[in-house]
Amino acid sequence: MKKLTVQLDQGSGGRATHELVGGLFVEAFRNDFLLELNDSALVRLDGGRVAMTTDSYVVDPILFPGGNIGSLAVHGTVNDLAMRGARPLYLTAGFILEEGLSMETLREVVLAMGQAAREAGVLIVAGDTKVVPRGKADKIFINTAGVGVVPAGVDVAGQNARPGDAVLINGTIGDHGMAVLCRREGLAFENEILSDSASLHELVATMLDACPGIHVLRDPTRGGVATTLNEIALQSSVGIRLFEEALPVRDDVAGACELLGLDPLYVANEGKVLACVPGEKAEEILRIMREHPLGTLARCIGEVTEDDPGRVFLRTRIGGHRLVDMLRGEQLPRIC
Repeated sequence: MKKLTVQLDQGSGGRATHELVGGLFVEAFRNDFLLELNDSALVRLDGGRVAMTTDSYVVDPILFPGGNIGSLAVHGTVNDLAMRGARPLYLTAGFILEEGLSMETLREVVLAMGQAAREAGVLIVAGDTKVVPRGKADKIFINTAGVGVVPAGVDVAGQNARPGDAVLINGTIGDHGMAVLCRREGLAFENEILSDSASLHELVATMLDACPGIHVLRDPTRGGVATTLNEIALQSSVGIRLFEEALPVRDDVAGACELLGLDPLYVANEGKVLACVPGEKAEEILRIMREHPLGTLARCIGEVTEDDPGRVFLRTRIGGHRLVDMLRGEQLPRIC
């Protein structure tokens, strides 16, 4: 019998990742918090609600247009807390360094991480550093954990989408994944594609101030918008219909995707939030989002339906419909 081994697509955030997580980690660590499979776990401490999350960053290259692995680690962890409506407070950082890494590069990463934390208003309060022999890692990997507090009256989770909800996004999709891939592959375009990596908690806070009853917030990172919406559809047992003509994609990102045979719906983002909001509140929330620097291009890209629970469909420009499945295989390895 052939021995089973870990495969690259099991880190894609798509179907293979879900099968690995559900079939191994969830079963081994089973508890009510974990079974929710949200970006952060909500636990009660001294009568209040605390959001906790952890993440690891292995992006290649570690320096990319619009950021680096250090700033990305802060943004990604802050965003996972914000997706539960939490106000991020504290982070930890663990560094795995490869022997031979340039100290100049390490300093650039660490300084960017510190700057991102200050801009986000969070403190990096603990950490760890390990060095492995040359060839036993790839320059630098970073693991983070984050803690934040959830205001009273906020109940945001992947299982809360309801038929009639509007699906909103704060801007263009695929920017981060294509910025990293173009730098990795040495591809040059007339205008350099920049990562959208950013901390979203302040934008999210303004949205929740306007509508504490927002149902779902998710950041579409690995696997992109398509995979994240499939996760929401499965968690909430609803259908989701996307509108092709409403999907915001930069021309240069669309061109790079076409050149490489990629679909922007599956490309990672690091500064985008998907929100499922009550339909009657959608225009008000969009107005609030567009007043924030990270939401000027916000728009409604779809709706939640009773039909086809657990599935996502795209209404095409010509009026047809096609299934938008969860990512299969590994489209862009080492993207975050």
